[in-house]
Order: sequence, then structure tokens, then C-alpha cells
Amino acid sequence: MSEARERGEDRPVVLIVEDEPDLADLYATWLGEEYSPRVTYGGAEALDALDDDVSVVLLDRRMPDVSGDAVLEAIRDRAIDCRVAMVTAVEPDFDIVAMGFDDYLVKPVSKDALRGTVESMHLRNAYDEGVQRLFSLASKKALLESEKSQTALADNAEYADLAEELADLRADLDETVHELGQQDDFVSVYRDLERDLAEGTDVPVLTEDDDAGHDPDD
Repeated sequence: MSEARERGEDRPVVLIVEDEPDLADLYATWLGEEYSPRVTYGGAEALDALDDDVSVVLLDRRMPDVSGDAVLEAIRDRAIDCRVAMVTAVEPDFDIVAMGFDDYLVKPVSKDALRGTVESMHLRNAYDEGVQRLFSLASKKALLESEKSQTALADNAEYADLAEELADLRADLDETVHELGQQDDFVSVYRDLERDLAEGTDVPVLTEDDDAGHDPDD
């Protein structure tokens, strides 16, 4: 086995699920310097390629054989510990509230946006389920608020449930956020998420004071 191959095996595995081969290969090229891309050109192929080595999945929704929604459900049913970002031309609707993804990108997606999302997804693997859930809910809430009118949001029970769960999680995780605030990667991911979310999103904010104001030995 070559030295380059060995280095590749040490890098986080990103499973790319995209039925347009040129686009899938482009994503792999963008990610190849820092990650080990595993490219599949459809949902059925992706299900065969899924294993515990996968850290992040980039998943198209609209595919002819097995849909991205079905692949996402299979990932969660198999309890594979990975983060999933939908990368799709399908505009988000209220059905996303019940879906088990971690982030949602609407095509076309730039190189910087894709790489930034993968970096954030990979770093989130280090945190407990409560913090991961917080990121997911905040992303969904911001996404819906960017796509829907205030009237549509106010009239939708799914959105109301999401907002309530997010508020409850924020209250429950205050202590956890402060404990994790000493971890540079955590702070970085949090700030990246805040920058990308719509203004006014109910995301807990880590400031420089939060980062500096807690003794690591506490």
C-alpha cells in the first residue's frame, strides 16, 4: 500500500451520494485534499457503501432509484454515527422538520460552502447527542425562516413544535455549552453556524467572554 493511500485512510471519510456523476466527482475533487471521498452515483449504491467508517454524508434528495429521503432514513435506522447534509435542488418545506439530517444546502453549492459544511459536520461528531440535536434544530429553524413567510410559520404546527423543542434544548444545555466552551473546535463550529444562520435565529451564542470566563478546571 502506498504512503499516499495510507494517509488517505487516516482522513475522515465523506460519502458523496449524487446521481449526476460530473457533480459527484467535482465534490470529491473539492474535498480530496483534506478528506477521503467515497463517491456513489445513486441511493442503492450509497446503501451498499455505508459503514461505520463514514464520518459525513453529502446526500442528494431527488434520485431515480432510491431517494435521498429513503437513504437518510436507512442511515438513522442503522444507527450509523455520522452527520448528514442534504445537498439538493429541492427547496425546503415543512416536511424537513421530521427529517433526520444535520444541515441542508440548496444547489448550486460553492466550493467554500461545501467544504465549510463538511468541516462543521465532521467536528460535530465530537459532541454529545444533545448538542448535535441543537445544531440540527437551529439549522432547520433558520432554513424555514429564510424560505417561509411569517404568516406561514405562525400557522404551521410543525414549526411551532420545532421552535418549542429548540427553546427547551437551549435551557437544558446551558451548562453543557459552558463546559464545552473551552474547546476551540466547538467554539469555531458554533461561530460558523451563527454566521450562516438567519438573523434572529434562536441559537445559543458563544462570545469571547464565554470562552475566557470559565476555568478549565471547574
